Amino acid sequence: MATETTAEENKQIARRFPEEVATEGDIDLIDDLCTTDVVDHNPLRETRGREELKRHTESIRAAFGDFSATVEDIVGEGDTVAMRVTLRGRHDGDFAGIEPTGNEFEVNNTVFTRVEGGRVAERWVNPDVYGLMHQVDAVEPLGE
Repeated sequence: MATETTAEENKQIARRFPEEVATEGDIDLIDDLCTTDVVDHNPLRETRGREELKRHTESIRAAFGDFSATVEDIVGEGDTVAMRVTLRGRHDGDFAGIEPTGNEFEVNNTVFTRVEGGRVAERWVNPDVYGLMHQVDAVEPLGE
């Protein structure tokens, strides 16, 4: 039977992804942190399962040197946790077909995480993609 967790415990579980997996690069933690059939909804693609999520996370870390994800705010209710996260890094590798520019970036990211049985079962990740693309010189500023 699945273990029930409190909203406070769910917040601690959810924040481990940006802090330990994304920032510290502990990709193997996904095995312990996430359900086997974890779903990650994000603007680049939807990933399903631990192995696909590991590959996706590794590709982000490879594209962006000095990558960090800082949890600024966190709210939990029931099995769902909402986080406001600041993403920072440097565009050092290929990202979505865009050659590295070496530019640094800082963008907002909103993440909703659903916890099931003490593990991350589903994530909705919504970074400021336009802000990121503008800061790495992949798009022109709007209105110019």
